[in-house]
Amino acid sequence: MSVESDQLTLAGGFAPATDAAWEAEVLKVLNRGRPEGKQLSVEQGLKRLTSTTLDGIAIAPLYTASDDDAPLGFPGAMPFTRGATVRSGEAIAWDVRQLHEDPDVEVTNKAVLNDVERGATSVWLRLDPDAIAPASVAGALVGFLPDAAAVRVSSNTDQDAAASALVAYWRGCGAEASQVSGNLGVDALGFAALNGTTPDLSAHRRWVAEVADMPGVTPLTVDALPYHGAGATDVQELAFAIATGIEYLRDLEDAGIAPADGVRLLEFRVAATTDQFATIAKLRALRRLWARVAAECGVPEVDRGARTHAVTSPRMLSKVDPHVNMLRCTIATFAAAVGGADAVTALPFDHATGLPTAFSRRLARNIQTIAAEESHVGRVQDPAGGSWYVESLTDDLAQGAWALLGEIEASGGMATALADGDVAARIEASNVARASKLATRTIELTGVNMFPLAGEKPFEAKARPQAPALGGLKQVRDSEVFEGLRDRAWAHEAATGAAPDVLMACLGAQRDFGGRQGFALNVLLVGGINPVQSHGGTPDEIAAKAVEQGQKVVVLASSASIYAEQAGPVAQALKAAGVEKVYLAGQLREAGDVPEGLFDGVIALGMDVVTFLESIFETLGVAR
Repeated sequence: MSVESDQLTLAGGFAPATDAAWEAEVLKVLNRGRPEGKQLSVEQGLKRLTSTTLDGIAIAPLYTASDDDAPLGFPGAMPFTRGATVRSGEAIAWDVRQLHEDPDVEVTNKAVLNDVERGATSVWLRLDPDAIAPASVAGALVGFLPDAAAVRVSSNTDQDAAASALVAYWRGCGAEASQVSGNLGVDALGFAALNGTTPDLSAHRRWVAEVADMPGVTPLTVDALPYHGAGATDVQELAFAIATGIEYLRDLEDAGIAPADGVRLLEFRVAATTDQFATIAKLRALRRLWARVAAECGVPEVDRGARTHAVTSPRMLSKVDPHVNMLRCTIATFAAAVGGADAVTALPFDHATGLPTAFSRRLARNIQTIAAEESHVGRVQDPAGGSWYVESLTDDLAQGAWALLGEIEASGGMATALADGDVAARIEASNVARASKLATRTIELTGVNMFPLAGEKPFEAKARPQAPALGGLKQVRDSEVFEGLRDRAWAHEAATGAAPDVLMACLGAQRDFGGRQGFALNVLLVGGINPVQSHGGTPDEIAAKAVEQGQKVVVLASSASIYAEQAGPVAQALKAAGVEKVYLAGQLREAGDVPEGLFDGVIALGMDVVTFLESIFETLGVAR
């Protein structure tokens, strides 16, 4: 028996969903417990649920269809938002490109062969004094089939030497020039950004001519990782990448290479992060922006789609609780695949702590192969397309980057912006804003500033060689300030035999102190501080315990009702016994009418965790 579509009313028993009905349900939650006269309006409630990115983009709690929604368009066609090409439907829909930078040639050679035998589809070698030596390229690729997989190189210190080493390998490997493929990694502006040198594009033309007989080789890279790694926002990363691409097209045109040919000589490299929607939207916006530039330059439509290489962000990786990096890289890889990246590099989870092991390399590689072959992410073209949130975020990023691009172009272009310090100044402003959000945990780093691992010890990894000092944009990681706190705690433990500790006095019953006990415990663990807990007792008994343990700092944890009765007397007893600092887990007003200065601060949502922990360290005598 068939059922007509108009008879199948799955939601027939429910009232139609409306914005007003949703808003009413939201207000029920937000106004729960609020007294009459202090209840939030719809506008106030939605404002509380709206967050703002470092780029000033408002992230609303709900996105719906709009009459202004632009047509979705199609993959492989203008404006290329939905993909530079149409995916074939094969499981491996992108280039699985794994990074190699171990200076031990035998180790690297084994890792290269292991990668290409087990899922990687191309090789990326970093050639630097702290990585692979240019003279070791041939040794690192012994047994590799140069006409079967692509090879790419990059260098922070000598791009010419890196490109020369790869070209020499190709010329001497016995393969036909027309059969090899890869990328020379030449990026004059990226080099200048990292090294603080005056931008010099003169090498570009030489390397373009050098590989003219190698149609599978891309000589130039527009690498946005140096900007992202220094702290650039998504809008800044996009604008700097597009501005760099424009600079390169102009230079090539001056050399007699038309933009229609020039666009085929470069590839874009961007960061993929744990903000999966921002990563998806960033890749989509990059293609849209570059297609606009290419169209203005008269490039035929078929060549306007930007080729993109997404790398799981080194800036997001942490040294503390590094196994969480597996989750970070999984999310970032998924986002890169959904965003339509043509190539993806998943960094090993121990990348920030040292050189990877065979185990960590295998996990990194398998993140991609599992996503492709078991989750079938690549079989769907632009899976996020049509999502009102993703489409809106793509628009916002593209518009923000286009506006910033206009400012850069008006001031003379990307080379000028680098040389006069404009790029560095913009990134520094972003870092200041980000530091505040990290310290207050508005930006959450699992295992770092949120949900730290109790009893954690330093992670042991294979040490990297000393990297040469670079004079340009300093590469940072979001977790560094918290890692510094944890390092101080570990050094204190090594010197004294015990981790820095404080007394956490839990007042009342478990139902009274449980929630705030857990919250305060996690704040202290962010700094590697060991809370010694006590439960119940009179003010004098709690003070005696603090004296017995030699505690200089005590944290009180309980509910507002218990605080009203006990917080003041307990704090007074503690101060009378010689405890230097007493903190309240909650709000000071809950302690009632107490002498000013009795409490030295609170542990509460939105606090500056870094300043708080540094103050505790100073009191406990934890050395810097």
